[in-house]
Amino acid sequence: MSRIKEAFQKGKAFIPFITCGDPDLETTGRLVRTAVENGADLVELGIPFSDPTAEGPVIQGANIRALAGGVTTDRIFAFVTELRKDVTVPLIFMTYVNVVFSYGVEKFISTCKEVGIDGIILPDLPFEEKEEVQPICRKYGVALISMIAPTSRQRIARIAKEAEGFLYIVSSLGVTGTRSEITTDLASMVAVVREVTDIPCAIGFGISTPEQAGKIADQADGIIVGSAIVKQVEQYGKESAGPVGAFIKTMKNSLFRI
Repeated sequence: MSRIKEAFQKGKAFIPFITCGDPDLETTGRLVRTAVENGADLVELGIPFSDPTAEGPVIQGANIRALAGGVTTDRIFAFVTELRKDVTVPLIFMTYVNVVFSYGVEKFISTCKEVGIDGIILPDLPFEEKEEVQPICRKYGVALISMIAPTSRQRIARIAKEAEGFLYIVSSLGVTGTRSEITTDLASMVAVVREVTDIPCAIGFGISTPEQAGKIADQADGIIVGSAIVKQVEQYGKESAGPVGAFIKTMKNSLFRI
């Protein structure tokens, strides 16, 4: 059984998103470890990119700060190697096609395998063009995580049928960022997925409170929280591990409400 599949075996999975290198990689390491200590079942690591089209201003800011601090893809690979000395939960990269192609697709994916990355998310890779990456991912056993959005409509079943690792369900239209209310009919999207596959479904984009997390977790196998965490990193900087750990513990506990 893969590490990703195992992460969803314990009940509702909590998946935090953390931008590598914001404010520095040493702090990122503390954030990942405190996330796991406080209930994270899988961690999504953002590789900074200068034009992160799926991101709202909060995560865009984190990308800018990380790049200004000198973070590079090679430094992040070395960082993950160190993480894997004691972090055993699945680790997923979230980045953009340009990062992968400029590095070299096979070199990037083979290095992911070497350092212990379990999957990658490329939000700007169209489903119809995934064959440029997916065969190499399969060669090295790195899951190419698919995303579906409210606009996917008739494509939902097709995307879900070919999904690997877990399926990332985008809760709202637009870019990442906290939202006061999520009105998308997520249950109907998950129902379409369930007609063709039993792959775990994790919902992300906009989830920022325990109330939202508990409600949305009722409709899926896990939740992904990014901007709400990155906001705290922006606020507390190198001292953010404590506040972020407390937030993650609260969010994780909300997934088990009665």
